[in-house]
Amino acid sequence: MPNNSFPGKDLQGKSHFLAWDEEYKHVTWGGPRSISMLEGLISSSSLILDLGCGNGRFLLPLSRKYNAIGTDVSPTAVKRAREYLIKSNVEIDKRAECLASSITSIPFSGNSFDAILCLGVLQHLLEGERKQAIFEIKRVMRSGAVFVLEVFGTEDMRYGGESVEKDTFIRKNGIIYHYFTRDELVSLLEGFEIIEMKDIVSEKKFHGEPQRRHQIRVIARL
Repeated sequence: MPNNSFPGKDLQGKSHFLAWDEEYKHVTWGGPRSISMLEGLISSSSLILDLGCGNGRFLLPLSRKYNAIGTDVSPTAVKRAREYLIKSNVEIDKRAECLASSITSIPFSGNSFDAILCLGVLQHLLEGERKQAIFEIKRVMRSGAVFVLEVFGTEDMRYGGESVEKDTFIRKNGIIYHYFTRDELVSLLEGFEIIEMKDIVSEKKFHGEPQRRHQIRVIARL
């Protein structure tokens, strides 16, 4: 198993990656999230990679049903995820593990995983990094493995700000936000069989006014 050291060499000059460690010093747990999107797609013996696991909101429920590994660019997030797993009586290094790693340089050998979750992560990368991340994801997936991706769509209420690339903005905290179209996702996922592509739209009150939240979820197979 790779060590749990900070991936500093891979992140030189990538301040928008490093910004996540400061962000996770203030992010609260929020509780476990649903992994129902995997039902019927993989077996209980599957090895799952939760890319950008944060503080473990998906990793914890994953570890209760599958063999799961989580990675995140923030050592603070990884530390908290491990603490939540231990408190929940998950066997670290047996049923689950998590470590600090960049999504653009995944520290596992090829053909390692039966499924990969990447939920709310690719939207925080620049164009070249998104392409590199998908290259790495393909490399570590086994043939026939399942890939679940969730990103912000261009109709989201937070679209806009200081532009750095097409449909891509940087916030004051240094974090990148990219907003996807369906066509862009189809192009990015060339080589995958897309099983489902779904717009997830909800309404949120902001200063008393209704605002639109827009995410796109893709389930694909390699």
